[in-house]
Amino acid sequence: MALVKYNNNSISAVTSAASIPSGALTLIKTLTASSSSTLSFVHGSNGVVLDSTYPIYVFKFINIHPGTNNKNFTFNLSIDTGSNYNVTKTTSAFATYHNEANSAATLEYRADLDLAQSTAFQNLGNGVGGEADECLSGELKLFSPSSTTFVKHFINVSQFYEQQNMSLNSYIAGYANTTSAVDAIQFKMNSGNIDSGKIKLYGIKDS
Repeated sequence: MALVKYNNNSISAVTSAASIPSGALTLIKTLTASSSSTLSFVHGSNGVVLDSTYPIYVFKFINIHPGTNNKNFTFNLSIDTGSNYNVTKTTSAFATYHNEANSAATLEYRADLDLAQSTAFQNLGNGVGGEADECLSGELKLFSPSSTTFVKHFINVSQFYEQQNMSLNSYIAGYANTTSAVDAIQFKMNSGNIDSGKIKLYGIKDS
């Protein structure tokens, strides 16, 4: 996100608040879960923009809480405005974790989380705890989804309370192997509902 630095002279020269640049990150849409089976962002629906307006889109996950314990937070993409969420993806994944008892900690490649030319939903958080104080937060960046020339790259970082009383930091990146424009994205648990939490969609201007 662009940072703008002002000195005393530049501030005194401003004649209206509208003259001050608002920065590069623009909020497009917020979805709030309430025992929701899915949360979907579809271009052209309910104020959602997911086209060439922005070259980078950022989805921020805030306190995503599964309806039941030990669930996987997942996503998939669509090239037909949400009729199907089944875009072919190839990804890689690694994770770090540390438990509350200070008896287990590691950094490891997670072959069980990666995909190889698969249309399946991609895990962003594996084994999220469902107790009252347990949840997941993080973000997913999606690059040039409207391109009809290149595949669509994405990068995810998620931090969550794993159901075995661990702090787990998950890193997943890959590409949607399609040159069709991606115009919708859906988030859900691998089973059950998203009990609560918010997902915010931003566009990054001039990037």
